[in-house]
Amino acid sequence: MDGGTMKTVAPHDRPREKLERLGAAALGDNELLAIVLGQGRAQASALDLANTILAQGGLRALSRARGGELRRVPGIGAARAAQVLAAIELGRRSFSRIEEARAQLRTPRDVAEYLLPQFGSRPVEQFGVLSLDTKHRVLRASVLSVGTLDTSVVHPREVFREAASAGAAAVVVFHNHPSGDPEPSEDDIRLTERLVAAGILMGMEVLDHVILADVKYFSFREHRRC
Repeated sequence: MDGGTMKTVAPHDRPREKLERLGAAALGDNELLAIVLGQGRAQASALDLANTILAQGGLRALSRARGGELRRVPGIGAARAAQVLAAIELGRRSFSRIEEARAQLRTPRDVAEYLLPQFGSRPVEQFGVLSLDTKHRVLRASVLSVGTLDTSVVHPREVFREAASAGAAAVVVFHNHPSGDPEPSEDDIRLTERLVAAGILMGMEVLDHVILADVKYFSFREHRRC
């Protein structure tokens, strides 16, 4: 990253060199993003590009960004947009996966804390199912439907087909609200009722329906509606 205005930054304060000296925790958001970008463009360093991207709404907006939005920034093409999106996804997965043992989810808050890092800030609505064993340990989390910004369509048979293939004893269904408001809509309420009723017929308990929104959530179980 030696092009553009990066030349005006002292060598030991450039993001990559600073990371090597002090570690990643010492870097600002813009410096970490500059390292992901790798290099700048004519008359603009990687740090300049990072500042431009973050000026659109900070890390919260970046976590919800899509490739087309990033490519609107001069100097960000398909390859650099892909690098940024891949880095964001790796960050999500690092918080949502437990490698040594399967997470045991005893309460709605446990479920929300497990799901929010990976699904809470998605830019489009996604509906999924969390398959659990008899001790409510996670078997897998699967996205079944990707909708528009405000709607997602899913059929009960898809939920229970996925749960059966995972060998689940119970399920929690979940989806995100890109609006940032986790309060359920009338469609959400009707879908929950359909899934609970279908679960009774299928002999598989639907423990909860959790709606995710950035760092907030709504649990039908907590509100005694599931």
